[in-house]
Amino acid sequence: MAKNPLLLVPNQITIARILAIIPIAALVMAGDPTLRLIALILFILAAVSDWLDGYLARAWDQYSPLGRMLDPIADKLLVGILIAVLAWDGSFSALDMIPACAILFREFFIPGLREFLGNTQVVLPVSKLAKWKTTTQLVALTIVLIEPIAPGLGLLSDGLLWLAGALTLWTGWQYLAASWPHLSGEQL
Repeated sequence: MAKNPLLLVPNQITIARILAIIPIAALVMAGDPTLRLIALILFILAAVSDWLDGYLARAWDQYSPLGRMLDPIADKLLVGILIAVLAWDGSFSALDMIPACAILFREFFIPGLREFLGNTQVVLPVSKLAKWKTTTQLVALTIVLIEPIAPGLGLLSDGLLWLAGALTLWTGWQYLAASWPHLSGEQL
């Protein structure tokens, strides 16, 4: 008898990551430095849980369709909602909004592309660079969160945000290029 996927520890960690987004956003939006520090700690725990749930799923052979669906959604929600909150509270400059919007664009576009291609039995596997892209996004957003608490990190946070934006666009381009024969009708 198959185990309920909601009882698998990796899935519970992923669900906790999704649920953590609400208090993280609320704490950042409160505008209090102490609450932002708590949001930062929760965000770091959520970011680390992205690695932990995958590690445990592999180590304990606890794969499930639910986990395969929820994990990338959790990542995109964590990044996307935090970008929206940081834009709302003024943590991003006008120039920072360029990589932030690039990240949001790709994070909406590629899942839509995957969903469309799912009907054609074409699979776009997650590349190693895409995993680095997610890590870079999470690190960049961590530094943006720290910046008001520990001033002087502006150049580092800007650089990491632009690097995350560039990696995000590059991996999006790779997925689009790989799927183009199926989108253009020129299937190989």
